[in-house]
Amino acid sequence: MKLLILAAGYATRLRPLTDNQAKPLLPVAGRPMIDHVIEKLVGKLPAGADAIIDEIHVVTNNKFTPHFTKWAQEHGGAYAGRPLRVWNDGTLTNEDRLGAIGDIKFVLDQAKLDDDLIVVAGDNLFSDDLSDYVRQAREKGILVGVYDVKDLQEIRKYNNLGLDASGRITFFEEKPQEPKSTITAIALYHYPRTTLPLIRQYIAEGNNPDQPGRLVQWLYPKVPCYTYEVKGQWLDIGSKETYEEAQHLFKP
Repeated sequence: MKLLILAAGYATRLRPLTDNQAKPLLPVAGRPMIDHVIEKLVGKLPAGADAIIDEIHVVTNNKFTPHFTKWAQEHGGAYAGRPLRVWNDGTLTNEDRLGAIGDIKFVLDQAKLDDDLIVVAGDNLFSDDLSDYVRQAREKGILVGVYDVKDLQEIRKYNNLGLDASGRITFFEEKPQEPKSTITAIALYHYPRTTLPLIRQYIAEGNNPDQPGRLVQWLYPKVPCYTYEVKGQWLDIGSKETYEEAQHLFKP
């Protein structure tokens, strides 16, 4: 199984902090944000023979590729024994970016990936370990991380899901005006190897290449999409306020 970290955005809402630094490389409690993301999924210990995730890919843009390359080199080209590979999607500005789904397809093609794939946003932080998510992903096929924001007003900023008794998605709406629940899909996805052609199909049909939840919205009527409720605290670092909150969450 491979891990793909989405890190090709330009984080315009966090300027000037991100004028010359990629958001996932901003320090959180003294360490790059991306380190916290990876650690929750693969752990701190070197990979053994039973490791589920055996390779880590990071996709970024032309502006920040040297920064991520340096970061990978500082880790010795691997994280907890898993090889690190940095991909440059070639974009130069926020206006010509490929979008999150476009970047997934880009890495699929460039790396010629043919394996189960976990995709996570490089600016999504979790207080709790996600090793159980990784284990369940092998069993359930498409597995979408979800979070209960517990507020019908707050959910309007995200997407809204309906689930059946097995946790399968039965309804998906971006930025709902009349939300049906307080459950939202977050940027944590598992795509089995057999479903990777569907990502290419989504792009080939001219669908919106940004906002990774839109891919799930397109997929769930076609193939079963199950969910995993993330416990603890989840932070989508999209503002200076959430960035400051992250400093407190991960304070030693």
